[in-house]
Amino acid sequence: MTAFSVLSSLSYSPFTVHSTDKLSPLPLLKPFLRFQFFHARNHSHFAAAYKFPNSIFPIESSSQLSEDENEAESDEEDDEDDVAAEEYGAVSGEIGGDSEGEEEEEEDDDGVSEDSDGIGEKFGVSGNDSRFEELKWQRVERIRNEVREFGEEIIDVEELASIYNFRIDKFQRLAIQAFLRGSSVVVSAPTSSGKTLIAESAAVATVARGRRLFYTTPLKALSNQKFRDFRETFGDSNVGLLTGDSAVNKDAQILIMTTEILRNMLYQSVGMASSESALAHVDVIILDEVHYLSDISRGTVWEEIVIYCPKEVQLICLSATVANPDELAGWIGQIHGKTELVTSSKRPVPLTWHFSTKTALLPLLDEKGTGMNRKLSLNQLQLDSSGTSPYKDEGSRRRKSRKHQLDVPTLSRNDMNSIRRSQVPQVIDTLWHLKGRDMLPAVWFIFSRKGCDAAVKYLEECQLLDDCEITEVELALKRFRIQYPDAVRESSAKGLLRGVAAHHAGCLPLWKSFIEELFQRGLVKVVFATETLAAGINMPARTAVISSLSKRTETGRTLLNSNELLQMAGRAGRRGIDERGHVVLVQTPYEGAEECCKVLFSGLEPLVSQFTASYGMVLNLLAGAKVTSSSSASDDSNVSRSGRTLEEARKLVEQSFGNYVGSNVMLAAKEELARIQNEIQILASEITDEAIDKKSRKLLSQSAYKEIADLQEELRAEKRVRTELRRRMELERIFSLKPLLEELGNGHLPFMCLQHTGSDGVQHQIPAVYLGKVDSLNSSKVKNTVHESDSFALNDDIFSSDAKSGHAVEPSYHVALGSDNSWYLFTEKWIKTVYKTGFPNVALAPGDALPREIMTILLDKEDVQWQKVAESELGGLWSMEGSLETWSWSLNVPVLSSLSKDDEVLEFSETYQNVVECYKDQRNKVSRLKKKIARTEGFREYKKIIDVAKFTEEKIRRLKTRSRRLITRIEQIEPSGWKEFLQISNVIREVRALDINSHVIFPLGETAAAIRGENELWLAMVLRNKILFNLKPAQLAAVCGSLVSEGIKVRPWKNNSYIYEASTTVMNTIAFLEEQRSSLLQLQEKHGVKIPCCLDSQFSGMVEAWASGLTWREIMMDCAMDEGDLARLLRRTIDLLAQVPKLPDIDPLLQSNAVKASSVMDRPPISELVG
Repeated sequence: MTAFSVLSSLSYSPFTVHSTDKLSPLPLLKPFLRFQFFHARNHSHFAAAYKFPNSIFPIESSSQLSEDENEAESDEEDDEDDVAAEEYGAVSGEIGGDSEGEEEEEEDDDGVSEDSDGIGEKFGVSGNDSRFEELKWQRVERIRNEVREFGEEIIDVEELASIYNFRIDKFQRLAIQAFLRGSSVVVSAPTSSGKTLIAESAAVATVARGRRLFYTTPLKALSNQKFRDFRETFGDSNVGLLTGDSAVNKDAQILIMTTEILRNMLYQSVGMASSESALAHVDVIILDEVHYLSDISRGTVWEEIVIYCPKEVQLICLSATVANPDELAGWIGQIHGKTELVTSSKRPVPLTWHFSTKTALLPLLDEKGTGMNRKLSLNQLQLDSSGTSPYKDEGSRRRKSRKHQLDVPTLSRNDMNSIRRSQVPQVIDTLWHLKGRDMLPAVWFIFSRKGCDAAVKYLEECQLLDDCEITEVELALKRFRIQYPDAVRESSAKGLLRGVAAHHAGCLPLWKSFIEELFQRGLVKVVFATETLAAGINMPARTAVISSLSKRTETGRTLLNSNELLQMAGRAGRRGIDERGHVVLVQTPYEGAEECCKVLFSGLEPLVSQFTASYGMVLNLLAGAKVTSSSSASDDSNVSRSGRTLEEARKLVEQSFGNYVGSNVMLAAKEELARIQNEIQILASEITDEAIDKKSRKLLSQSAYKEIADLQEELRAEKRVRTELRRRMELERIFSLKPLLEELGNGHLPFMCLQHTGSDGVQHQIPAVYLGKVDSLNSSKVKNTVHESDSFALNDDIFSSDAKSGHAVEPSYHVALGSDNSWYLFTEKWIKTVYKTGFPNVALAPGDALPREIMTILLDKEDVQWQKVAESELGGLWSMEGSLETWSWSLNVPVLSSLSKDDEVLEFSETYQNVVECYKDQRNKVSRLKKKIARTEGFREYKKIIDVAKFTEEKIRRLKTRSRRLITRIEQIEPSGWKEFLQISNVIREVRALDINSHVIFPLGETAAAIRGENELWLAMVLRNKILFNLKPAQLAAVCGSLVSEGIKVRPWKNNSYIYEASTTVMNTIAFLEEQRSSLLQLQEKHGVKIPCCLDSQFSGMVEAWASGLTWREIMMDCAMDEGDLARLLRRTIDLLAQVPKLPDIDPLLQSNAVKASSVMDRPPISELVG
């Protein structure tokens, strides 16, 4: 190719961007050709750097997400969106599966990367040199021609390896050999290690033989990506795509599809002869990302595919590293046929782990890589933050090291939180460390959309691009704006010109795809992304930054597990470009280096079966002859299939992965559990009072035994008195506190100290600001939680029995905000003291709300997710993480050392003081009795018996811990799915969708069996309802939108924003359907079925507006929804509308209106990118 031809090809399109890799700090791949040329159009000089060869797999990555993918993505992010990380400073005030993306290959001699490295023409970025693509084409064609000429026997591992211009890895070779032997294969290897090469080799062999191959992925974005990649290798005519709403060349030899599509095809093929099924001539099925089998919402699909797949079809299952790949391979081998397991733990690009604090970027691990770097311990960080050094020189360090270790004080929870907060870095701190060490580009994981956007905003003044790169981004952005004017995220444009961008479910798919392309080209240096970026998108970077080790879920803040951590870490290290990848974990207020190492070294999580029955599964497995309004004697469909008996269906259902694991592991686990429980029972019998008494009689003389026995009986009696006095002391203390707290609840907000003892025996003291008694607050959420939940119930018998005190002493629940930015819910039992000082309950400015009102509103905003900290018979101590808005309030709560004893206002009654004195006397009496026993004649022998009993108690404790773990493991692997299958069968029978005995499927059941959705029966009931017949296309779309809006939310930070209201006709229709929904929910509850029935009119007006033809700018103006959320809702609606014309026994008018509505709605900027 000449310089002139390069110029010509680049000038051909008005949307061409020229590479400036020459000036990029990123390392270039060599060898390369570089040309300088003059662009006649804008009279500017550009330096274009071309890599040769550039890519065997040119990629235009798409971020279109399927309904299921977006469910997972938005749910993960929604949990975090109300709190953005505090590291954004003044600006502020998130299982994904493993993605291999495209196989990243490398040439041993010169390190040429074959990963995609260019922005596609779709976004106006120049194309790549095609010589290596053509060369690969020639190699694939050569194999196909040789097979035609010499037969299939010539296909071997060396022949397939010759396609690549580098040496394939050992595990790839072993997997290809297993495939060529006719076995199914399970491959478990790290992210970006090259699993896709195995699938591609299998595709070459299959196509050369003239047979078909199905390639399944869990995500529509991945399906689109594989579709493009395989067309580059095999040609457009040989590759097809099948997703929920796209069908391209569906009869091709290689057909890419989502897993749900394949599962639905298999439903129709179970029990059929191969020649009649949809899998005719299919030799191989590739299940990419098979570790999704553990996904709670979608894991069933992978198990169903393996169960229903014809045994003559080879399966190639590609998985990230998991703890039990042998169990997966064993299960597939048992139910499907001969299966071989190939595993690899080697990463092609090794990872280095770092930890970022406020002042430094340090190695996370020690020199051996087996433990934490000692410089990151909390005590060391405390010394660092104080600016003091415990040693003046190395010699004194060695002399005092042992003494220093012994003198280290035990840190309370409050101390640990204070140290962690003092070491939390801002984004800019960590970023400059990365830039200074040449660790960019980076993918920076933040578990909330708001956090990602805040980080980009925070860095808008930090320039990471050089002048030429800025010019390229400006040009690419200009062309993208011309091509997709409505898809430009204006709030992110400034950050993009600085080299930073956000990537999350709140962005439009087109915009996310644009960001991916720029990042792959090196024009974006930092992408702030939610966790779902680790699942499926091909965006390898030099560094992966994980901003927090915990994320918000429905049950509160939970730590990442090791699989999730390694999944995100797998984005780091580009094969053929980086010698090492870097993973940076960041200090947060909640966790530090200790927690990071704990997760990192905790070991991989096993695959766990999530198999569960659905309406679609039951109907498709049991359905036989059809009864429809259009049936006739000549209708072939009535005899096309016969229903299975319940026993036949049970055999299929009980072939689940969970039952396989159960058959092997359950028996051993139950035997072990029985042995442990038996041992506990035996040991417990040895430490009863009777057993100790018997041993004492045997070992001691009669006089010694009688003396000790009498004293022990007296000691037990005195202990009972001591316990009763302690209880009375606590009740009197509560009585003294009540009037004080009631008085304070009406005045200023005082500081107080809460106190509890942790499970480790360490006493924790928590400074907090008192908000008030729960019953006196205007917080309906907290009130309802305390009064309705049994967890907060108090034992009335304890208080009613206290007749001596003569006054009401029942504890009450109160609320305070701790200095650690946690809300605390507690009874008087946990108050150590109360102080005079606090927040004055005075408005900051005229017309402002009072501080108590503001804090109560902030409390009511929180999702009620109280976690128990400590418990007692006088009520529990509970905590709940605060939000970013409460952070500034918590920072003003002083540390306890700054509050003097003179500030305390807690005064106790004379009765309380008397009870305290009595308790102290009784405690001394018990102590004297113990000493008296210790001086008795036979105490030495008696102590031996007691010591043995204590040792036995400790052994019992350890056995009980082991027992609990076994029970948890058994609960994870025990469910079979058959119970749920029968429960759903009862609902189906009662609504007359299917006759379980005769297997005749009625029209309602036939429609439900053909639908894809979370609750197929509910969707079928709605779509068959005659009330929809009179709706216009846009109104029909609005009603359909109400059926698929689960998980879509209004964003609370979008103040003064709006959403369109639905028309009266739509609202009346939804109200009518609500009665039908209630009936189905009652029926489901009757039979123990817990499948949601979505019907939410909140966003129907938005769908109706879009289906009526409003422009994207009009619909998004002052909209309270994120663009990505609205796009996802509209795509879900389109997906449901697109199914309607294909469903059996649906009114033709409804089908016609569905086609009209979907065709109007499927337009930019939400239309799909496929080619």
